[in-house]
Amino acid sequence: MTESGSRLENLLIYRNILNDNIVKGLRSPGGQGTPGNQYAIGARLIEWAEINQVAGNIPENYLLTLIGTDENIFSRVAGQAGVRAGSSLVQAAAHDVVILKEMFKAGIARGLGAEVNAVIEDYRPVSGVQGSRQAGLQNLSLLRALFLDVAASPAPAAVVKALSGYYNRYGCGRLAGYYAFKWDAEQRELAGIGHTDPVQLSDIIGYEYQKAELVRNTEAFMSGKPANNVLLVGARGTGKSSSVKAVVNRYADQGLRIIEIAKADFKQIPEIMKILRQWGQKFIVFIDDLSFEEYEAEYKILKSLIDGGVEVRPDNVLIYATSNRRNLIKETWDDRDGSELHRQDTVNEKISLADRFGVTLFYALPNQEEYFKMVEAIARKNRIDLPREELRSAALRWEMSHSGRSGRLAQQFIDYLGGNIAN
Repeated sequence: MTESGSRLENLLIYRNILNDNIVKGLRSPGGQGTPGNQYAIGARLIEWAEINQVAGNIPENYLLTLIGTDENIFSRVAGQAGVRAGSSLVQAAAHDVVILKEMFKAGIARGLGAEVNAVIEDYRPVSGVQGSRQAGLQNLSLLRALFLDVAASPAPAAVVKALSGYYNRYGCGRLAGYYAFKWDAEQRELAGIGHTDPVQLSDIIGYEYQKAELVRNTEAFMSGKPANNVLLVGARGTGKSSSVKAVVNRYADQGLRIIEIAKADFKQIPEIMKILRQWGQKFIVFIDDLSFEEYEAEYKILKSLIDGGVEVRPDNVLIYATSNRRNLIKETWDDRDGSELHRQDTVNEKISLADRFGVTLFYALPNQEEYFKMVEAIARKNRIDLPREELRSAALRWEMSHSGRSGRLAQQFIDYLGGNIAN
């Protein structure tokens, strides 16, 4: 970067960019007392591109990613409630847009020299390597149109308006950087998950009604219409968790986020809701394998959240939970002792949590024919070409030597079969 690089010092909103080590290097590629520093910068950009499977002009894409995920006063306000046109904050953001567009126009990596630029200005990462599914990297085309589309050349005010909508949809900071999160109870913060399960709804064989209901409910939620918390009940391996992950993958590019919470962290649910309430994005709070022993009382926290206690569930949050049993709280013989009134109150208290979910979807174990169809469908997807009867016969033997029928078992059988065929 030449004169345009020095202009970065005049940024008002996006000053975090100045602290990025690669940007520092791009601004003074021959500096830091190392004549070959431009090669070190190029190496770091190549590493970033390979880890994240990013193609094209890597310096430009790197800077666009910083802009798209930067957590500053403008992106925070826009991500939470939107920014009012004509405000001084919009004026400050427009000032920065002018500087950033000048920098892109001048050529970000010109100072790195022809040898390095020959590699990084039209980079092609190694194919077949799954990169990070960071959300910010999936939206580079949107940001490129704002800052680098010469034909359209949107005015700074138009770019700011589009950026405001971008942050309102995708968030900023970690929320813009990831689709999936886990609650870090020790740090009391959301921890982004870089490598998530890429499962799609089409990968889950059968359960068409259940998948359609999950999609319908999620679409209503994304559209701002009334939607329900969902409980997915069924035996292990039937695709309950995969269905939730798949529906989030389907709507992730529309701003849907998933946050997995462990039962041990239920006491921090009010704190989690306080964080999520601040943002404009939609969140699925995912609780996998939800159940309680008779001595556990954490279910009351979840019940209060769903019912709307003192800390009501935010409008931008739904709870999707899976369980292996319909009655989420284990009932004991002690519950049946005592007076009729006491017994009924105890039983009602323990079964009422499941009733709090507006939608309950049952994932039954497949019958024999459904299991065979799962095996055949997964075999086709994996390009395993065996005579139908031979495939079914082998699948039956696999089933009998394992723990019954399920979609997971069918997948494990095909994995085993594929490994043997390959050998």
